[in-house]
Amino acid sequence: MYFLGIDTSTTSSKALLIDETGEVVAVASSLHTLQTPRPLWSEQNPHEWWEAVSASIRSVLEKAGVGGEAVAAVGLTGQMHGLVLLDQAGNVLRPAILWNDQRTQAQCDEIHARIGKEKFIQITGNVALTGFTAPKILWVQQNEPEVYSRAKHVLLPKDYIRLKLTGEYAMDKADGAGTVLFDVKARNWSPEVLAALGIDPAWMPPTFEGPEFTGRVTAEAAALTGLKAGTPVAAGGGDQAAQAVGVGIVEAGIVALTVGTSGVVFAATPSALIEPEGRLHAFCHAVPGMWHFMGVMLSAAGSLQWYRDTLAPQMSFDELLKEAEAIPSGNEGLQFLPYLSGERTPHPDPLARGAWIGLTLRHTRGHMTRALLEGVAFGLKDSFTLIKNAGLGEIRQVRASGGGTKGALWRQILASVLEAELVTVNTTEGAAFGAALLAAVGAGNWPDVVTACRAAVKLTGSTHPDPAQVEAYRQTYPLYQELYPALKSSFAKMK
Repeated sequence: MYFLGIDTSTTSSKALLIDETGEVVAVASSLHTLQTPRPLWSEQNPHEWWEAVSASIRSVLEKAGVGGEAVAAVGLTGQMHGLVLLDQAGNVLRPAILWNDQRTQAQCDEIHARIGKEKFIQITGNVALTGFTAPKILWVQQNEPEVYSRAKHVLLPKDYIRLKLTGEYAMDKADGAGTVLFDVKARNWSPEVLAALGIDPAWMPPTFEGPEFTGRVTAEAAALTGLKAGTPVAAGGGDQAAQAVGVGIVEAGIVALTVGTSGVVFAATPSALIEPEGRLHAFCHAVPGMWHFMGVMLSAAGSLQWYRDTLAPQMSFDELLKEAEAIPSGNEGLQFLPYLSGERTPHPDPLARGAWIGLTLRHTRGHMTRALLEGVAFGLKDSFTLIKNAGLGEIRQVRASGGGTKGALWRQILASVLEAELVTVNTTEGAAFGAALLAAVGAGNWPDVVTACRAAVKLTGSTHPDPAQVEAYRQTYPLYQELYPALKSSFAKMK
């Protein structure tokens, strides 16, 4: 018996097959194209997703050497926040507007004006941002009235795949919360927000917990994919929630830290906690009865990549980090602000800039490298600090992934700055793996998501805080926190 996870991301659609123990059996992927018809716009054709998913499912079954009848259940995940508008018959009305589209700032401001920013945060757990779904709906309403007049259904990317697989309109609660049309505490659509924005509640699909089944594979979809008609399809989750399931972030006190180009801090919470100023994303989790906080840093390992490529292109990352190992914690007063792409958490400021501050004749390239590593760690600690202050309590373990955590020096700095054990895990397939686990829970292979994660996700390494470093960083982190407020007005004047 196997379980299939499907991840419709921005770049590709992945199909991943696991067995009853949670072992990955086979993986297949098919690429998508991206359209940018105007500056700041980002769109995709939903039909292309379905073609890619169908190809990936056929390929993964072939790689595993099994037929569709061996798949007991399917779980779905994918890029969050994208707007798929459909007519009454389920036909796509326009290209999907994606999570990274930036056209809707005026609509975000209008949402806050209509509802009140503080009230909106209390209902949805978030401020209105250009990436979210709600302002995209308003944009179509105001700019493409002929499209809007024919709209009858709103779906997210992975839920369009669900429609093609099962013929059913449905959405999971984690992805639903990411539209910011949800009452995050009630775990369902907010009548108040929908009414304020003039969105017909009938457009919004019923919502389900991550492991719940939402429909079954139709005969038509079976013929295209190789799956067996009647195979159940679980609700799944948006990519961040499914990724968290895939690394076992399903219990309070365990936090995920991804140090890729950007940095993401993800913390499961047992209740609907909200950061009062909306500086953290607060969504429903794909785990029934759980919620989560998420903080996003725009240039994490991307800062190190830029630094090496720009200032030391002849050196390897290992050579750069070796120089930094000899530098004492705190860099003898040198600090780095990692806002090379602006920032999101805790400073939602696209005009924020990167900087080394405190340079003297004594400082070497090794100091600059270490300051960068520590500055990124401090920036990630900002999210941890917000999460703790918003009521999560003790963080006993941080599960780290991404290219930035491969080096022992950076892992040690992160553990000491965050004052928590930093561990690595055996699962590397992320969201698709989490979607497969949710499907397996729905099929009864495990009684709940926590049990599934404990069985399938294994720790592979551990880094503990260094007491001497902890003390040094307790001294230097408050100084780091002072730098952005001191420079904010100057950043805004730089062109």
